[in-house]
Amino acid sequence: MDMSKITSIEIPRPINISWMFVFIGLAGLYVPTYWDLIHGIWRLDENAHGSIIFLVFIYLIIRQGKGTFKHPYVPCNTIGYSLLFVGLVLYVLGRSQDIIIFEVGSQIPVFAGILLLMQGVESLRSVWFPLLYLVFMLPLPGMVVDALTSMLKQWVSVIAVEILYDAGYPIARDGVVIMIAQYKLLVADACSGLNSMFSLSAIGILYMYLAGRSGWLYNGLMLSSILPIAFISNVVRIIALILITYHFGDAAGQGFMHSFAGTVLLIVAVLLLFVLDSLFVLVLPNIRSISRTRI
Repeated sequence: MDMSKITSIEIPRPINISWMFVFIGLAGLYVPTYWDLIHGIWRLDENAHGSIIFLVFIYLIIRQGKGTFKHPYVPCNTIGYSLLFVGLVLYVLGRSQDIIIFEVGSQIPVFAGILLLMQGVESLRSVWFPLLYLVFMLPLPGMVVDALTSMLKQWVSVIAVEILYDAGYPIARDGVVIMIAQYKLLVADACSGLNSMFSLSAIGILYMYLAGRSGWLYNGLMLSSILPIAFISNVVRIIALILITYHFGDAAGQGFMHSFAGTVLLIVAVLLLFVLDSLFVLVLPNIRSISRTRI
């Protein structure tokens, strides 16, 4: 036998089989979690955005995921095992003690640890944004929500009343209760603007990532603009509802227009972000687009 004619066959690493077991394990951990979310806090208005964040996460993983397996296999065992351990501890604590922020948040270190162990650092870099984007799915602790909501309601009430009073309207307030003519309006928790700030932050950061603009000044200005835009938009919404109530009655202010104003608020805020993006691209130097992996 001519040994020179024998060619060596390189046996590939069984990525598919390995990942199949990983997916089964992850499904065992997190399918019950998502079942509870769908039938629990995702039904509440303040956490309804969680399902949208999850769908965006899936889209981003599909969009960027092919690049994960193009990199050479260079595992990072020490950090990988550490992240996986931390994530599993958070999951066990969250699941057993009903601490939803731990249970949902455990996905980030668990997914990152598995990627580092199965593929390596470069693969983790290819999906770093989708993993961190899961932060927007975390429900804020009730204590934090109450504190922020109370503060925002006070600010919104003060600013709206001052603007309308200076415009000549017969308006006053007592805490977060606004009196205009014969009407009394309560600035409720849902009117604080916290939900719109959270939603607009998620939309704005996603837009910045997909747009792929470089430049620290641009990114800094865009990030610092998100919360003020959300707050100002909410103040405008509250003023609009007060004026609708004053001119057309309580039924008009509390009916269809109340819900419709919230939708308009978000649309206007997103449009303002787009306008700012276009403006910054025109006036700021050294802004260019960074290519993103596409499927």
